[in-house]
Amino acid sequence: MKLFGSCALSLFLAYNAVSGFTTSKHSAFVGDVASNAARTYDTRLFISSWGTRGPPSRWKKEESNPEQQISTYLKAPEPVEARENLDGTVLVSGWVNTKERTDQTVFDFLNKEGSAFNFEKITALVDDAKFAKKRLISRSSRYSGLLDKLDFVQADEVGALPTLDQLEGVKSWVANAGSDMEVVKRIGELFKNAPSLENVSVLVTDAHTVDTVKSSDAVKSLESEGKTFTVVAVGEINEEPEGYMPYIISDFGTADGAIPSNSTVFSRDESLRLVTECLGLKSGANKALTFYESINVNATETKLVKGLRECGFTRPQEIDHMISKGAAAYAKAIEDYKIKVPEKTADDQWMAKKQKELEEKAEDRKERMKKEYAEKKTNEIEEIAREWAKREYFRKSMSGDMPYSEDEYVKSVWERALFEGDLKYRMLHGQSTDERKELANFKKLQEKKKAAMLERAKASLQEILDEDEASDKKKTPDDEE
Repeated sequence: MKLFGSCALSLFLAYNAVSGFTTSKHSAFVGDVASNAARTYDTRLFISSWGTRGPPSRWKKEESNPEQQISTYLKAPEPVEARENLDGTVLVSGWVNTKERTDQTVFDFLNKEGSAFNFEKITALVDDAKFAKKRLISRSSRYSGLLDKLDFVQADEVGALPTLDQLEGVKSWVANAGSDMEVVKRIGELFKNAPSLENVSVLVTDAHTVDTVKSSDAVKSLESEGKTFTVVAVGEINEEPEGYMPYIISDFGTADGAIPSNSTVFSRDESLRLVTECLGLKSGANKALTFYESINVNATETKLVKGLRECGFTRPQEIDHMISKGAAAYAKAIEDYKIKVPEKTADDQWMAKKQKELEEKAEDRKERMKKEYAEKKTNEIEEIAREWAKREYFRKSMSGDMPYSEDEYVKSVWERALFEGDLKYRMLHGQSTDERKELANFKKLQEKKKAAMLERAKASLQEILDEDEASDKKKTPDDEE
C-alpha cells in the first residue's frame, strides 16, 4: 500500500508541477497539495486508545533499506526552482550549420510548452541564414509555434561568435563551443561586455580531450557579477536517443571532472537536454559540470538515476536532484540505514552467486536497449502508417464506390502507408525531411517495381504458352483420335 501511495503521489505532483518547475510564489500552493495528497493516500491507523506508547510492537513496520528499495529514499518528487529571468530573447549559436541534421532539437527544448522558459524570441546565429531557414522550417516547428518565435542572424564569417551589436537586447545565450577553450574564453568576454545578457549556457563536447588547466581558466572567464553562467561538458557525441543511459556528474575544470577512458561517448540529444535544462534550473546557476555515462550497473549513480525515472520524476526534477543532492546524499542515506539497522548475516558464497546472476554487462545492456529502441520506432511508424491508411480509406469511400473492405485497402497501400509513417516519424523527432523529393523518389521506385513485376508476369506467361505449344507439337495423330 505504501508503494501504491508513493507512485500515485508521484503522478499527482508531476501533473500539478507540469514539467517539474515552480517559482517561489507557487511553492506554498504545491506544498499544500503535496501535504493533502499524502494524507489522502496514507492508510495508517491512529488509535488513541494505544496511548502515548503507540501500537504494540507486532504492528510496527520494519524500516525499508534505501539501497534495496530506492522509493523509500526518494519519496515523492518535489517542484524544482527555476530562474526568474528566462524571458525576452534567447540567442542560440553553434548549430544548424551542417547538412547531416536539422539541429531542431535544441530549439524545441527552448520552446517546449510547460517548461521554465518564457522566451518571446529565439534567435539562431548561423553561418548561412538562407540554408538554416530551410532546415528549421518544418511541419513540427509550425505546429509547436516555434516558427512564430524563430529569427535568424547570419554570422560575420563561418564559425564566428556573435558581435556585441548582435547581442544587443539578448537576455540569454545558449552556445555550442565544441572542445576549444579559447572559444569559451571569448564567450566569457562577450558575456561580460554585453549589457543586456544575464544568462549563458555553454556546451563543451569532446571534453575528454581538454586539458584541466585550460578548462579551469575557461570556466573562470565566464564569472561575472550579477550574471549567471552554466557549462555542460560531455564526451564524444553519438546519435543514441535521449536518456538511454544513466550518467555521472562531476566538476568540469577539476581533476575529478575528467571523463574516464571507458566512457567517452555521449548522446547528442541528451547533451542538448542538459545544456537547456541547466539554463532553466536555479541549481545549475554558476556551475561547470561534466556529464558522462555510468556504465557500471551497480554504481550508485546508475541506481539513483533509474530510481528517479521509475518514481515519476520529470527530466527537470531528475537533473535538479542529481545536481543539488546527487549520489553523495543517496550514499549517505544508505550508510545511515546500515548504522541504524545492522546488516543481517548471510551466506557470502550464495549472495555472491545471486549477485553475479543479477549483474548485466554494460555492452549487453546497451545492445538490448538499442533493440528496444528500434522496436519502439518500428511500432510507432506502423501505428502512424495504419492511421494514414484508414484516413485514406475513409476519404476515398466517401467520394464513391469502394470495392475493398478497410483491411483489404490497408493491405493494398501498406508500402505507401509505411513511407508516410516514416516521414511523419522523422518530422516529429526533428530529423531531416524533404517531403516532395522523397515522395517523388518513392513513386519512381514503385513504378520500377510495377514494371519489374509486369515483366516477370509476362515472362512467366510466355513460358506457360511455350510449354503448351511444345506439348501440342508432340501429340501424334493416334493421340488426337
